[in-house]
Amino acid sequence: MNYLVKIPLYFILALLLLVAVLDLWGFLTLGTIEPLQDTPRNNQANRVVMVFGATGSVGDGLLKAAIEDPGVEKIHVITRRSSRRIDEGVASGKVQMYLHKDFTDYSSLAGVLPEVNTVLWGLGTSSLQVDEKTYTWIHVDFPLAFAKAWLAARTEAPMAFHYVTGMGTDPEGSAKWARDKGYAERELAAMAEGTGLRTFSYRSAYIRPTSERANPLAYLGELMLRPGKLVITSKQLGQAMLEISARVNELPNGTLIDNADSIAYARLYSP
Repeated sequence: MNYLVKIPLYFILALLLLVAVLDLWGFLTLGTIEPLQDTPRNNQANRVVMVFGATGSVGDGLLKAAIEDPGVEKIHVITRRSSRRIDEGVASGKVQMYLHKDFTDYSSLAGVLPEVNTVLWGLGTSSLQVDEKTYTWIHVDFPLAFAKAWLAARTEAPMAFHYVTGMGTDPEGSAKWARDKGYAERELAAMAEGTGLRTFSYRSAYIRPTSERANPLAYLGELMLRPGKLVITSKQLGQAMLEISARVNELPNGTLIDNADSIAYARLYSP
């Protein structure tokens, strides 16, 4: 009986040790970008926003940030289905929802793509939930097809594409999911070169859902990972994206943004 009691105790101690090591690593290594304090902001940079993945835990927060930003005049949500937040946004008149099936074909959006300034891409899934081919299709083919369609419709600044990839993303990594997202990061930046588009990839750690979706375990995870700058809320991530978009002369195309960087820009967010 004593042996059975010790097993969960050892597990808890090992988990706490792992969290402590991660926090120390994050505290010492994350945060490679120093945001400028007095950089000029373009108030038109986020006038029209397009959101992908708005029904997911990450995209829901991105949409919430855009809805609450007074500088955002119009939001186009591209989705397979609706959600409470989308419905509320549509009712307010600020959100327009487009039920979309094929995320490799954006010809049906040709009429709205020329007016879009900022894209918040939170569309994705876990590599544990789908096979490798499907994962590549979602995380590589979908965003690259969209970027191609957007650049065919518009090339003048301000334009910003914000792509959530995740901590561990690496085009030379051992895991296929990391290589897929790393490849997408590189290709998006390459496609944008010589145009008015800037692409940003967010190698975030733990993204805590909005308060409407978070459960007690989500808040516990936030509490444990906060010392290492390894947690950000999905709404804060959206605010960081909007802030970076508005700073049109600060970060170059292809910038990789870690979790601490996102936190820093979210703190400076000024709608």
